[in-house]
Amino acid sequence: MRALQEADSSARIRSCPQQSSLKEPVFYMNNAEIKRTLLEAIAKAGKTVRAAFGKEQRITKKGEFNLVTEIDKAAERTALAVIRKKFPKHSILAEESPEVKGSDGCWIIDPIDGTTNFAHGFPIVSVSIAFESEGRLKMGAVFDPTRDELFFAERGKGAFLNGKCVRVSRTKKLVDSLVVTGFPYDRKKNPDAYLAMLRAFLTRVQCIRRTGSAAIDLCYVAMGRFDGYYEMKLNPWDKAAGMLMVEEAGGRLTDFKGQLLGLSSVQNLATNGLIHREMLSALRPFKGLK
Repeated sequence: MRALQEADSSARIRSCPQQSSLKEPVFYMNNAEIKRTLLEAIAKAGKTVRAAFGKEQRITKKGEFNLVTEIDKAAERTALAVIRKKFPKHSILAEESPEVKGSDGCWIIDPIDGTTNFAHGFPIVSVSIAFESEGRLKMGAVFDPTRDELFFAERGKGAFLNGKCVRVSRTKKLVDSLVVTGFPYDRKKNPDAYLAMLRAFLTRVQCIRRTGSAAIDLCYVAMGRFDGYYEMKLNPWDKAAGMLMVEEAGGRLTDFKGQLLGLSSVQNLATNGLIHREMLSALRPFKGLK
């Protein structure tokens, strides 16, 4: 319960002594109110997910491999209720709801990242909420209800795990690295390319993992559990908060061509920065993949 209690109070999430490597103007909107709202929304949505984890779920499909449960929808409604009460004019981009175009800022919400894991009772799931303003990610949080871990990042102020500053790993070589990946929902249509990418890393890394939650993968890169991460075809809500975590923790984010990663990028690469060039080299044959 500790992480959620800290999220409710937000008192321990302040600023890292060691700032992000990217020097940009600090977000000028009412930071304190945005932060309180974000942390309240993710705390309440996280409680909804945690209360239902491991129980029988009503499951429907948005695609052959793309599941949605009643808890996805319930957690999203919970988060949206908090946000809309405080900021009724803001835009909303949420996985299970129609997009709402407003003004001033945009909230990007994934109520359960790792729904397949959640549906099977596999304990790697997360709630992800980010806030974007003027085309830039300003704040983001990812909560893992099975481990009571709250990841939080604020532009210019650092990245945190349960209120403590985190940084990317110092692993310098790909051969010494623990790398993580994921497989897109269209893998049945294009399995050879995804298997070839996996094969490209199998002999180059210390080991490779697949967790089933892109938000968790990005946060684990940010705090050094993973050294690098690659995946195709993520949605903005899958990666928004995690991207800011990696950036504020001193990592590097690009596509497979080495171009700056965006929310609409099809290819996604996140590393500690030190192994980025080697990972780009391994992914060179796939830089044209869409």
